[in-house]
Amino acid sequence: MRSILEHCAAARRERLEPGAILLEEQERTGRLFVLIEGHVEVLRGNTQIALIKEPGSIFGEMSILLDLPHTATVKAQSAVEVHVFDEAPRFLRSDPEIAFLIAKLLAQRLNAATTYLVDLKRQFADQSNHLEMVGEVLESLVHQQYEEVRPGSDRDPGL
Repeated sequence: MRSILEHCAAARRERLEPGAILLEEQERTGRLFVLIEGHVEVLRGNTQIALIKEPGSIFGEMSILLDLPHTATVKAQSAVEVHVFDEAPRFLRSDPEIAFLIAKLLAQRLNAATTYLVDLKRQFADQSNHLEMVGEVLESLVHQQYEEVRPGSDRDPGL
């Protein structure tokens, strides 16, 4: 199976300067980006949730797959080069292998999140505080069936 970067070899390339916004939270662009080189930060509101520098990293896939506005802002931290797909839904439908690679990536993220939550649940099993909800979150992640997805949280719908 080819890597994500190999799938993107013929795609349009774009160079961005530090501070450039690739994706803006709450906007819809229909665009997908694949990092070739550089560093980007992922922000929800003003909170940095990730700093990414791994070539082949993908941005915009959640918005495309869930048909929702972007759930985070992606901003260049350094000079960045990316592959750009302006009509990402069509691109993903046209290439089952890249769609499978993205599905695999999302499954890895879900596995990492559930592993982390299981670890938290074990560490704080004997405490009675807000961490009790970790079990509920785990149950939701593991057994969630398809339903309409809404970004944010019940406590802060803006997230």
